[in-house]
Amino acid sequence: MAATSPGPRLAAKTSRIVALIRKEGRQVLRDPSSFAIGVVLPLMLILLFGYAMSLDVKHVPVAVVLEQPSSEASEVAAGFQLSPYFETRLTRSMAEAEELMLAQKVDGIVHLPADFARRAAQGDANIEVVVYGVDANRGRFIQAYAQAAIAQAGVRRAAEGRSDPTAGGQAVVESQLWFNAANDSRYFLVPGLVVLIMTLIGAFMTSMVVAREWERGTFEALFVTPVRTDEILIAKIVPYFLLGLGGLLLCLGSARLLFDVPIRGSILLLVAVSMLYLLVSVSMGLLISASLKGQFLSSQVALVVTFMPALMLSGFIYDLRGVPLAVRLISYLVPARYYVSLLQSLFLAGDVWSVIIPNAAVLAVFAAVLLALTRLTTRKSLG
Repeated sequence: MAATSPGPRLAAKTSRIVALIRKEGRQVLRDPSSFAIGVVLPLMLILLFGYAMSLDVKHVPVAVVLEQPSSEASEVAAGFQLSPYFETRLTRSMAEAEELMLAQKVDGIVHLPADFARRAAQGDANIEVVVYGVDANRGRFIQAYAQAAIAQAGVRRAAEGRSDPTAGGQAVVESQLWFNAANDSRYFLVPGLVVLIMTLIGAFMTSMVVAREWERGTFEALFVTPVRTDEILIAKIVPYFLLGLGGLLLCLGSARLLFDVPIRGSILLLVAVSMLYLLVSVSMGLLISASLKGQFLSSQVALVVTFMPALMLSGFIYDLRGVPLAVRLISYLVPARYYVSLLQSLFLAGDVWSVIIPNAAVLAVFAAVLLALTRLTTRKSLG
């Protein structure tokens, strides 16, 4: 007997997938909770985080550029090294310090030029302080702490009976805010808000999809049809994936039109990494739903393992460099951590590939693993 042509099989599979997607889409549109979670709640979060929320930070890593070692320059550098508010990295060139800044390894640069000692003796020395201004509140802390650390050098020299190179107008501190010249905390909050909305739509909503089918008994009707596991998963993913993209467009529009937050990186790249994270979130929600088979329990687990870590352990609210080591290690298992880093870079710094490539690669690994686990779990459930 001749083998069946792949054409009709492909057409039949496509027809089944389209029918399932249409079914899932109608179910989403008929469910008031889908509209509330997918549209109303994101709008509330945008308004709340954009207009009403402000953050304070404490931990400040900085690079101190010592182009030419001298007693005067070393005194100023010591002010940062001895300060409890800084973690100081000594460098020899401004180019090296700028690379650390772009890679988000330091949040500030203190530049002591090669002629600092000579100009200090002449009374016109300059100390340049460059601040990574993505987080406006953190930028203000860095500027204030830098002034205090520089002043400490003068206090120590005065206590030892020596002249102060930072006193009497001899040293002038020149401060800049990188990537956030407006010094506005919304520049930091709005990109982080995208993470919460993508997690809310992707993981929290899909965490109840398969469980709801089991509770209503509609899954049994699929057992007697030729529908396969892959087709079911595609049909479950597509509607919520599209809903998540709608939430992304809502966030991007609000960022530009309501809050005037710049998008300095590639829009296409931003959408691409957002789709990657959305795939991670949807897969995680489906994995929870297929494993637990109960809507209430699935929603509670999703809240604990997806939304709360995205809020607390992603670096969106708390700087992870200031938390205990054990908590910081756990945060590496949170996909939102890598998405936050990507968004902050693409919104405010541009296409910094040293940040984009490793974080996107980690998200791709998360997506592949979660999709495989979801398929395995769903197959066992249908078996």
